[in-house]
Amino acid sequence: MDPVSNPYSPGAGRKPAALVGRDQPRRDWQIAIERVESGRTAQPFVLYGLRGVGKTVLLSDFRRSASERDWLVAQVEAGAGKSLREALGEALHAPLADLARPSAGRRLLKALKTAVSFKASYDQSGTWNFGLDLDGASGGGADTGVLETDLRKLIHDLALAAEEESVGLAILIDEAQDLNPAELVALCAIAHAAAQDDWRVLFAFAGLPSLPRVLAEAKSYAERFNYEKIEELRGTVASEALTKPAREDGVEWDDSAVALIVDESAGYPYFLQQFGQDTWNAATGVKITFDDARVGAANGRAALDSGFFRARWDRATRAEQNYLRAMAEDDDKGSSSGEIAVRLGRGPASFGPIRANLIAKGLVYAPEHGVIAFTVPGMAAFIKRQPNGS
Repeated sequence: MDPVSNPYSPGAGRKPAALVGRDQPRRDWQIAIERVESGRTAQPFVLYGLRGVGKTVLLSDFRRSASERDWLVAQVEAGAGKSLREALGEALHAPLADLARPSAGRRLLKALKTAVSFKASYDQSGTWNFGLDLDGASGGGADTGVLETDLRKLIHDLALAAEEESVGLAILIDEAQDLNPAELVALCAIAHAAAQDDWRVLFAFAGLPSLPRVLAEAKSYAERFNYEKIEELRGTVASEALTKPAREDGVEWDDSAVALIVDESAGYPYFLQQFGQDTWNAATGVKITFDDARVGAANGRAALDSGFFRARWDRATRAEQNYLRAMAEDDDKGSSSGEIAVRLGRGPASFGPIRANLIAKGLVYAPEHGVIAFTVPGMAAFIKRQPNGS
């Protein structure tokens, strides 16, 4: 079929044509928005799961729903070459600039002046003025150099401005497990203060399965956040991710074709999109058949191997790849660090730096003490397909 009209869109964080199986967290977020708008509080959201399950897609859906209600919204990715201070500052500039106007109220002017001081805390060469004379406004003071102090002042003043504008403030952090300890502590403390004093702000964090533990270690009260484990799609929901977009374009799937792709993808949203795209491109008739799906699955697997998996594998050094090969013997279940050391014929302590590097590269995570697991589903099978020396 025509690849131009292909409704499937594999890619990191790309919105699928049919966002299925996430009704509950989307409903919970909408309720939280309405609670904040009515002067009530809501706990921060924490979305956690393996790569490829759709955490970023859902986080971006949260962003869009807040933006549609004219909220002040900042969505950033931790560990992407910028500090949290810089990333949040730059993400907030555009929505604040959109609100800036000569008739701005007292609280908005105060928030703008505080944002100007926050900008100065990480960029001495650049200034913001939002096209307004802020000299007579109160505010500022978010440039002490202490992250928690500065960020608390910024978010508090922005929340007051949002209330004045009859909206709210949303702070969304992707890859939150990559925040440094000071950033984690600051965000948890500010989120806690916001809940205590009814600030008009919502926080949402997304990250790997280790994120709940990381947050709880930063501040114990983070255990009371709203945690949502994002997993693969199952049963009819996984089928809908394939059939619903096609049906909207007047194309049907044979049941056997759907079953094959759901099975081959194990229900992971990223893989469903990849296999769906390749099956669509392989189909020649007005209905997608089992044979089309068989070709699409083979092509999709090759695409994942050469891109999704290969990009991660190639980031590892030879020593790190040997460690990953030892992990792959346990498939995707997770491995004992001690058992891996036995397989590689050395003491567990000697692999500490390799393990730490693999975690830093986002290839593995520690679900519990003494256990290591792949962040990407299907990584073990990919590694087993790689000849030694590749």
